[in-house]
Amino acid sequence: MKVAMFVMWDMSKTAEVAKAADSVVNMPGRKLLVNYMFQGKPFDGLPPTTVVSMAVSEVESNEALTAIEYTYGLAGATTWAVPVFEIPVGKNVETEKKVRK
Repeated sequence: MKVAMFVMWDMSKTAEVAKAADSVVNMPGRKLLVNYMFQGKPFDGLPPTTVVSMAVSEVESNEALTAIEYTYGLAGATTWAVPVFEIPVGKNVETEKKVRK
């Protein structure tokens, strides 16, 4: 299953969260596809010292996803994982027809 995971933390926790991020990169059951660091506040209502990153991963199970979120939580970060459905570029109509069936 592909998931987009938002990771949010207070800037004062950056060293701890960086260690956590390095430790989950090659965690069993996860393949990291892409990782982004936002250069501004992507959501309203966040405190001004909040840092946000977003990664897209393939995870083999809910247990693998939970292990990632738990590791970040121990470092002081909040996570938000959302399943995602990939639509190939230029294939919206074709994909919609396949999904509709």
